[in-house]
Amino acid sequence: MAEPTKQNWRRADAYLAETLVGHDPALEAVIASQEREGLPPIEVAPVSGKLLNLLVRICGARRVLEIGTLGGYSTIWMARGLGPDGEVVTIEAEARNAAIARANIDAAGVGQRVDILVGRAADVLPTLEGSTPFDLVFIDADKESNTIYLDWAARLGRPGTVIVLDNVGREGEIANGRSTNPQVIGTRDALAMLGSDPRFDGTALQTVGLKGWDGVAIALVV
Repeated sequence: MAEPTKQNWRRADAYLAETLVGHDPALEAVIASQEREGLPPIEVAPVSGKLLNLLVRICGARRVLEIGTLGGYSTIWMARGLGPDGEVVTIEAEARNAAIARANIDAAGVGQRVDILVGRAADVLPTLEGSTPFDLVFIDADKESNTIYLDWAARLGRPGTVIVLDNVGREGEIANGRSTNPQVIGTRDALAMLGSDPRFDGTALQTVGLKGWDGVAIALVV
């Protein structure tokens, strides 16, 4: 039996990606673009991108909100899951990242389905109030603001809206109630909110793989 090491987690992840995702020149070009531009390698893993794509299709989403664009990798995965009239609204705090993402998304052929809003998400989200409800919300930004983002996900969604909250594992530190790490504290607060706020019904899974020991929470707005 293989040992539960980081090397073997990555090997298993690579096998799953090769078997279930395959090679995609457009998405691989996004990763190459991010590397050239010096962006941090914090985009979702290929198997997670495929999960987002499937969730968009499973829930029949027509309107998707993404908080945290980076280079547009996850944005492309979700935009591909939409029908021709679907829309991804994605929020990116850094103007340079947004410009890189715009070029990548357009090159991938889904630019007409993606609207990139530049600014701090906590400032941008209130401007979306009163718009058509979102069917799926993907949160992958600063963890310290997770509860703010969850609150807006509920307010901008509808009963049945799917919420995906990334990076909830934090190398297992979520179980440490005495952690002083702001990202861990923000993640714990978000998980507590999903468990106690009557607007949500959710669960979370810890994961191992390309991104190390991590996890994802998935919830519905009720």
